[in-house]
Amino acid sequence: MAPVMFATLVVFLLLGYPVAFALAANGLLFAVIGIDLGLFQENFLQALPERIYGTMNNDVLLAVPFFTFMGLILERSGMAEDLLDTIGQLFGPVRGGLAYAVIFVGALLAATTGVVAASVISMGLISLPIMLRYGYDRRLASGVIAASGTLAQIIPPSLVLIVLADQLGRSVGDMYEGAFIPGLVLSGLYALYVFLITIVAPSRAPGLPPEAQTLRDADGRTRRVSLLVVTLIAFALAYGYMKEFTQVKAGSDFVVLTMSLMVAIAFAIALLNRLLRLKLLSRMTEQVIFVMVPPLALIFLVLGTIFIGVATPTEGGAMGAAGAILLAMGKKRMTFELLKQATESTAKLSAFVLFILVGARVFSLTFYGVNGHVWVEHLLVGLPGGSTGFLIVVNALVFILAFFLDFFELAFIIVPLLGPAAEKLGIDLIWFGVILGVNMQTSFMHPPFGFALFFLRSVAPKAAYKDRVTGRTMEPVTTGQIYWGAVPFVVIQLIMVALVVIFPSMVMHYKASAVQLDQKAIDKQFDSIQVPSIGGPGGFDFSAPPTFDPPKP
Repeated sequence: MAPVMFATLVVFLLLGYPVAFALAANGLLFAVIGIDLGLFQENFLQALPERIYGTMNNDVLLAVPFFTFMGLILERSGMAEDLLDTIGQLFGPVRGGLAYAVIFVGALLAATTGVVAASVISMGLISLPIMLRYGYDRRLASGVIAASGTLAQIIPPSLVLIVLADQLGRSVGDMYEGAFIPGLVLSGLYALYVFLITIVAPSRAPGLPPEAQTLRDADGRTRRVSLLVVTLIAFALAYGYMKEFTQVKAGSDFVVLTMSLMVAIAFAIALLNRLLRLKLLSRMTEQVIFVMVPPLALIFLVLGTIFIGVATPTEGGAMGAAGAILLAMGKKRMTFELLKQATESTAKLSAFVLFILVGARVFSLTFYGVNGHVWVEHLLVGLPGGSTGFLIVVNALVFILAFFLDFFELAFIIVPLLGPAAEKLGIDLIWFGVILGVNMQTSFMHPPFGFALFFLRSVAPKAAYKDRVTGRTMEPVTTGQIYWGAVPFVVIQLIMVALVVIFPSMVMHYKASAVQLDQKAIDKQFDSIQVPSIGGPGGFDFSAPPTFDPPKP
């Protein structure tokens, strides 16, 4: 009955029924059929109210609305615009500089917003016209923007990592820590691809002309070297302080605290230079530091507190939402209308996630009741090649399903079936979750159904327009150019899946920050405990055979 049930669900989805209702209806329909045929015990349905209430009472999923709200507020606070403008000026003269800036800002926005739509739409509105203005290839420009926006899928605080951790029954903090390095490596692969394009076809990604570089000193020079000097001084002071005056010497705590201290020192240097008019730093260096500090401070507030164990992901999300509001107020862009729009969008997305999860709970109750999980487990565990064969087949399956389903649907339908089989094969579930997270990222980039492509299409010029700076008539960006631009980045994401599988240490470092217990020391402590004897006169002797004295008349 389980294969028929799963096949019927696929038919419902292909017919276009809403996922949440298709799941719930399929579960209830086969529950009735199973009861009638004697294949399903009606007692299982008594657990349904408790399962649904348990979903609504899940503290981990409370992080979803917090991070969604934070991302939506930041999208409208102007942070993305300031970052893209400043970092574009920093990398501008280099061939492909604007593309590097988009990738760098995409990674920063991913680490602060965690929402793909916010990142893609922001960068599409701000950087795409600039890239087209200065002669970037349309396919490269659209591909870089869409791919950089999807970094919000894998770089914490990603919403999909929260859902994956919940479905696999693992800590969200561990999932965040395990996914951080793969996310940065993926950003590096995007930048490497742009670098190769600038070598092979320089005309596809030219540097900014001198007249477009506005962050100059009075004498017309940019003096980027001063930024390097400030960075080295801040790093040396922060590293030295952490080594000499704190007890934290290694691990994620050391990295997070050192980076936070480094940012604070650089900000203090730039602030003193401006207030005292020392003129030691160039205009570009000051601008880069002042623009970079707010998002980096927010990253520490959210991810840093989670990594070092001060806050749970839900608490980190709450602090991030509060920090985003303060940031918007600091930029004087916090209005009641903005707050209303962000709240409404957050409520819609949260309801969307919850309805799918409730439907998945109804479906899984019936599916488990007819031993569907046993069928799936036997099917996957029995694959040739052991855990390697399992990972190959599962990744191929998820990649194909990502053409038709988005990551929430994949996470709620497929992952609960794959997790038990992976655990039985001895696969670490955090590592497995990160592999699936990188793979599911392709669901945003797949032509023709990728959501990142739809987001970019909604803001890319659909007709010829006049550029407001140069006055030239610019050609539109076609849907075909957006799709073809996405293909190389889908290939890069698949390469990243293979790298995470081949080099599990990229993820498994999360165990280094876990509390390590010395079993020998524990056994020694137990051996040293003296248990007082309770035998002897008037006591109990546990070694004596049991006796029974009948009651006296």
